[in-house]
Amino acid sequence: MVTSIKDLDPQIIWKNFYLLTQVPRPSGHLEKIQKFLLNWAQEHGIEAFKDNAENIVMRKPATPGYENRKMAVLQAHMDMVPQKVDESNHSFETDPIETWIDGEWVKAKGTTLGSDDGMGVAAIMAVFESNDLEHGPLEALITADEETCMYGVNHLTPDTLKGDILLNIDNETMGEFVIGSAGGVNITASLKYKEVEPDADDIAVKVSLKNLRGGHSGLEINEGRANANKLMARFVRQAIIDDEARLVSWSGGNMRNAIPRTATVVLTIQKENLEDLQDLARYCQDTFQNEFRGVEENISLTVEPVEKSAGEVPQEIQDNLVDAIMACHDGVLRNIPSIPSVVETSSNLGIINIGGGEASILILARSSNETMMEYIQEIQESCFSMAGMKVEYGGQYGAWQPNFDSPITATMVKVHKNLFGEDAKVQVCHAGLECSIIGGVYPQMDLVSFGPTLRSPHTPDERCNIPSVAKFWVFLKTLLKEIPVKD
Repeated sequence: MVTSIKDLDPQIIWKNFYLLTQVPRPSGHLEKIQKFLLNWAQEHGIEAFKDNAENIVMRKPATPGYENRKMAVLQAHMDMVPQKVDESNHSFETDPIETWIDGEWVKAKGTTLGSDDGMGVAAIMAVFESNDLEHGPLEALITADEETCMYGVNHLTPDTLKGDILLNIDNETMGEFVIGSAGGVNITASLKYKEVEPDADDIAVKVSLKNLRGGHSGLEINEGRANANKLMARFVRQAIIDDEARLVSWSGGNMRNAIPRTATVVLTIQKENLEDLQDLARYCQDTFQNEFRGVEENISLTVEPVEKSAGEVPQEIQDNLVDAIMACHDGVLRNIPSIPSVVETSSNLGIINIGGGEASILILARSSNETMMEYIQEIQESCFSMAGMKVEYGGQYGAWQPNFDSPITATMVKVHKNLFGEDAKVQVCHAGLECSIIGGVYPQMDLVSFGPTLRSPHTPDERCNIPSVAKFWVFLKTLLKEIPVKD
C-alpha cells in the first residue's frame, strides 16, 4: 500500500509534486520557490532563468528528428492560495504542506494542497527532466502571483518567449480542454474614519462565524455556497437594530479569489442586551443552516465576551458600512445567454477589514463580456460610493476569447479520442486564466488549457485525483509527440 505521494504512479510527476509541497510558496512570498526551481533546473542541466517579471523560464531542445515541430510552451503558475482550517497552526511562509492519500485522492492536512497549480509545475518538471520523450523544441513559463494579481503575465515582455503554441496546465478536469475564460478586476473600497470612545457601561463581545465550505470564486461561485461576510452582515445589521450594537472591528476572508469561509466581528453592547444578542446568534445560526441545507452543513455562529478596546466605529459610518456590505452584489450576476450552463458575470466579496480607523472591502469581479464587466464595476462603485468610500480598480485582465478553429485544440481532441476512446469536452470557463494576457503579448500563439482533475481549489478541502494524473501524463507525452510541424 502506497503511503507517500512521491511513490504514486506516475512517479516522475508525483515525486516532483512532493518536492513542491516542501517549499513554501503562498502568493506574494515566492523567493523560496523561485530559488528551488532555478537550482532544480541547474542540477538537471536545463537552461533556465528568472525574467524581469519574476517568472521562471526554461528551455529544452527538440528530440532528434523533431526539430521541425512548432515550439510548444508549457505554462503553469508557481504560487498557491493559502487557506487553512481554523484550528490549524500551519504557516504558509515557513511550513511544508502535509499531504495524505484518501482512496483515489491526495489531500492536505487542514490546508490547501497547492495542486493548483503545483500539478502543472510538477508536470513541466517531469517533461523537462525526462530523457525518453519524443517532442519538438520546448519552453516552460512558470509564472508569479497568478492567484492575486497575475503579476507575472501582466509584466511579461514580447521578447521572453519564442513559442508558437501555449499549453496552459491549469484546468481542473481531465478530458476538458478550455479555449476561453472570463476576465477579472480587483475592486477595492476604502475609508478612513476617526474612532470614538465606547460608552463606559458597554461590554465588548466577539462574534465568530465559521465552518463554511468556501471555494474558488470562479469555478464554484455558481454552487450556492455561503459567503461568510454576507451572512455576518445580516447578523450585524439585526444586532444594531435589536440591541443597539456598535461595531468595533470586522475581519472576514483573506483572498479575493476565495469565497470567504470565516468572519469575525467585535461589537459593543449594553450588558443587559448580552442574552438577547446570544439568542440572535442562535436564531441566525439556525436560519443560515436551514437556508443552506445540503450545501453548508456545519455553520457555526458564536458570541463570547472579550476585553473592550479604546475605540469603535462612529455610528453613522458604521450604519453606512453595514448597509453597503448588505447591498453589495455577491455571487453570479448572469450566465452566458448562448451557453446557459456557464457563468458569464459574477463578483466575490472576498475580504473585509474594519478597525483602527480604517475600513477596506476587497472584491474580485469576473466577466467574459466586456460591457457586463463594466456593469458589475458600476454596481459595486455605486454601492460603496453611497457609503462615502473611495473605490479603486486594479489587476484588471481581459477575457480570453475562444478560438473554435484552434489547430492545437483539434490535435488534442484527436489524441484524446485515439488514446481513450472518449470524446473530450471543449469549453469556456468562468475562472480567470493567464491565457488571455499571454495571448495579448503573443497574438500569434495558439492557446489551450487542460490538466488533471482537481476539486475544491482555494479551500482546505482541495484534492487531486490520482488516476487522472496517470491518464493526464499518458495524454501529455503523446500530445508532445504529435505537435504539428512548422508551416
